[in-house]
Amino acid sequence: MSKLKPFKAVYYNTEKINDMAKVVCPPYDVISEEEQADLENLSPNNFIHILLGKDKPKDDKENNKYTRSKKTYEDWLKKEILLQDEKPGVYFYKQEYKIQGQKHSRLGFISLMELQDEEDSRVIPHENTHAHAVEDRLNLWRSLNSNLSCIFVCFSDQQRKVEKIFTKHVVMSQPMIDVEDNDKVKHRVWRLNDPVLIEEINGSLSNQHLFIADGHHRYKVAMEYRRSRLGRKTNSNGTEDFNYVMTYFTNIDSRDLQIFPMHRIIKNLPQDLDFLEDFFRIDRVKSKDELLIYLARAGRNEHAFGLYTKEGVKLLRLKNKLLIEEHIKEGSKEYKSLDASILKYLVLDRVGIKSDDIVYTKDLSEAIDKVDNDEADASFIMNPVKIPQLKAIALNGEKMPPKTTYFYPKVLSGLTVYKMD
Repeated sequence: MSKLKPFKAVYYNTEKINDMAKVVCPPYDVISEEEQADLENLSPNNFIHILLGKDKPKDDKENNKYTRSKKTYEDWLKKEILLQDEKPGVYFYKQEYKIQGQKHSRLGFISLMELQDEEDSRVIPHENTHAHAVEDRLNLWRSLNSNLSCIFVCFSDQQRKVEKIFTKHVVMSQPMIDVEDNDKVKHRVWRLNDPVLIEEINGSLSNQHLFIADGHHRYKVAMEYRRSRLGRKTNSNGTEDFNYVMTYFTNIDSRDLQIFPMHRIIKNLPQDLDFLEDFFRIDRVKSKDELLIYLARAGRNEHAFGLYTKEGVKLLRLKNKLLIEEHIKEGSKEYKSLDASILKYLVLDRVGIKSDDIVYTKDLSEAIDKVDNDEADASFIMNPVKIPQLKAIALNGEKMPPKTTYFYPKVLSGLTVYKMD
């Protein structure tokens, strides 16, 4: 099994940073170019200056976005804008937020997780990675010799042992970080240094599978970095810093573990979609709000998604589940039964939609607006993936279609850094 390990986190010095909201940022892979510019202008100490550099025309091996990030990182450490804890610990992390006016609260903790060879590991990914993104993050990791952002892992804790430790021993203490982001999500972090309690947490995760919810590229980078370091080392005792990755853990059994749907915006869609009637029952819907109600209701027992074009809103419901086995020849039963798989094989592949013509978004308004503004021909509105589906597909060793899940809220970057000495 992958063991946990406390670590001496690097974090912002609140005596020098008056407003934490100006220095933390989202994970690098959800930051648009426009948002990147806004974050850079928000503060010279925003974490974006380390996390996501920009290429420049005269870049070379000695001066590039990775070396600039390293210089900034080392400068902040020297000036004590960033501090490193004196004692190793784990860091409880609570996020409070609202969805459609309803309050939610997700509890987790940040620790190091031991990396193992794939054949020995019980860490289960569910999405494919892209080589270019892995190479980019690996270059940054090597330059800074630090792990800047957590991977996001789910574990099972039906008895809520970790939550009970937090409630009994941690929550009454002063948080080391307390910040609210632009989405009105409140983020609070507490440190726990007690080795006995940390071992209790470790024991609660023993002998179980750990599911990667978010950060598949970061996990791949950590594995590649470990592999390269082991290749240059004659003897490894397994305790070297490169054998671990900074990880956020949360309970997969929690009701507050939210997965948002990822809608598909199609830039160019052929006009002739008459074939859809061969596979789907098609109902016209008055509005997007009404669509969400009908879509959620259909999703309980059927395979369904919405279609928005200039002609209006439609609800598509698969006529017969036997069509799945007849027309989708790849993957397990669980993989074939994903709404995203049904959309891909029965619709998008059939009309020759290429990956470059698809834009993914969790924002329903964006999916609608792109069509209304003539930036896209259509949008397919999806239901969220269910946790049992994620677990089943991951345990099968399969990967979902790209951008199938969006776990909310995201784990902020700039809360903790794992500095490898």
